[in-house]
Amino acid sequence: MSWSIHGNGRTITPGEVVAPDERLHWPQTVSIGAQHILAMFGASILVPTITGFPVTTTLLFTGLATVIFLLMTRNKVPSYLGSSFAMIAPVLSTTQSHSMSGALGGIVMTGALLFVVGLIVQKTGTGWIHALMPPVVMGTIVALIGLNLASATLVPMTEFPLTTFLTVIFTVVATVAFKGLLGRLSILMGLLCGYLVALAQGQVSFKAVAAAEWIGLPEFHTPTFHFDTALMFLPAVFVLIAENIGHVRTVGVMTNRDLSKFNGRALMADGAASVLAGFGGGSATTTYAENIGVMAASRVYSTAAYWVAAIVAMALAFLPKFGALIGTIPVGVIGGLGIVLYGMIGIVGARLWIEAKVDFGNPINLMTAGTGLIIAIAVTKEIAFGQFQLGGIALGSIATLVVFHVMSLVAKARGMAWPDSQNPPNLKTHPPRGPPSRKIVAAAGRFA
Repeated sequence: MSWSIHGNGRTITPGEVVAPDERLHWPQTVSIGAQHILAMFGASILVPTITGFPVTTTLLFTGLATVIFLLMTRNKVPSYLGSSFAMIAPVLSTTQSHSMSGALGGIVMTGALLFVVGLIVQKTGTGWIHALMPPVVMGTIVALIGLNLASATLVPMTEFPLTTFLTVIFTVVATVAFKGLLGRLSILMGLLCGYLVALAQGQVSFKAVAAAEWIGLPEFHTPTFHFDTALMFLPAVFVLIAENIGHVRTVGVMTNRDLSKFNGRALMADGAASVLAGFGGGSATTTYAENIGVMAASRVYSTAAYWVAAIVAMALAFLPKFGALIGTIPVGVIGGLGIVLYGMIGIVGARLWIEAKVDFGNPINLMTAGTGLIIAIAVTKEIAFGQFQLGGIALGSIATLVVFHVMSLVAKARGMAWPDSQNPPNLKTHPPRGPPSRKIVAAAGRFA
């Protein structure tokens, strides 16, 4: 909980960065902390707005989650834990069938499982995760989450087309029109501009804001647990693992430090934070790439700035009028931001394939991705399997895992090997021969 002063404490030494265990003087540190609040704000409040969770409660638990993360990683890994988009689909589905309390139970179960995964990783490393979820599998699961959520944007597009599409335009233009921090706040910029468009059309009501108190406790809720929701939340665990490990690795590269020894602790912290949020009525949490972008732009990786951001976020949670104001965000604005964000989630999955150089000339990879994506896109309502009600994301994720591992095992047993090319062989004229190809599993066994 102590930091050494970097250089003169006011400026950053040319060619260097402010390391996690360093800080600038407190006025400069508070300024960087404010940037982190802005960076996480747009996405963090959008998740509870979409799912119907209390915004101020979610802000409280993002602050607490960040504190837990910093403590469990011994103040060595700078990261803000905001609301997880991977949880939107299972939360929406569970809320319809078991109310908000059932969704909170799913968040608690997800966090507990993530904590257990973290314990195992801390003892054994991440090799088993790479084998279970090679890039073709992980990329597919990430992509299908975004594509499955696409149907949620249909109502805003049809009922509030002007607001929805102008919000999209404002968001994408802000991404490239502004430099530095403003460019990284494109979601927040799109939200504000879309809000003004909706306000001009009379789509915003401030009655709830006028009735709300200035200071008060957040709205807390308790979870209930339902066995049939467990599989609905399982795919989100895979995404949280990938995000967490990937972000820790990225920060390590940026700071020129080996942070891999904190992978298990980071996962445990994320899991513990989600459990706590689920027991109090907040959204599940995850490490935020938006804040990593702020660090890259400012070259300040000090964990002290994240303590500032966490404290301010928790303070905002005790302003009911602020929460009521966030609740006035109209459907069209949420839909427009959803189009951008859900699309980005889908493309991030494709980026995992590209960065890992997944060979789709290999029928195993091709069928793994194709099967999972089609199921996730097609299934927009839950399908009953006995006591379980499984939606498109759960079914698509299960199919992705099963198809990849079954095909890999059978191919290995039969000695089938495909060359690394963009075109699969003609199996009728060129039947596979020779020893099993290690590249079928080994080359796909690396994380992006």
